[in-house]
Amino acid sequence: MRAVVQRVSSASVSVNGEVVGQIGKGLAVLVGIGAGDEAPDVEYITAKLVGLRVFEDEADKMNLSVGDVKGALLLVPNFTLYGDCRKGRRPSFTAAAPPERARELFDDLAAAASARVSEVATGVFGAHMTVSIANDGPVTILIDSKREF
Repeated sequence: MRAVVQRVSSASVSVNGEVVGQIGKGLAVLVGIGAGDEAPDVEYITAKLVGLRVFEDEADKMNLSVGDVKGALLLVPNFTLYGDCRKGRRPSFTAAAPPERARELFDDLAAAASARVSEVATGVFGAHMTVSIANDGPVTILIDSKREF
């Protein structure tokens, strides 16, 4: 499982021009589910998102988590995080999980995050979405449950 995590002052996701999820201060997370991902990958990513210390403390050091600042999470499913561009110019997505399994694991991630963070919003799995992000910093972190990067 892969996540592109951005610290935001606000973020939203829309489908057909209608906002389906939005947050204020927190983390906007693009989530890719890989073909071999299972429950431990969900737990790894959840723990990282909840514990990631990317918010400034009173000394202006990144030392606080999303929970510490009473922030929110916006989780957006994004299979293209498993796009492989090493050959040619057209990405291959064979490393992404099949849609049914990816949806199940994405829902598990949203549920696990909701149990640990007071506000969690999501995009719509399988929909064409427009994501608006006000990246704060900018701060962008990459997380991979298989620790490939």
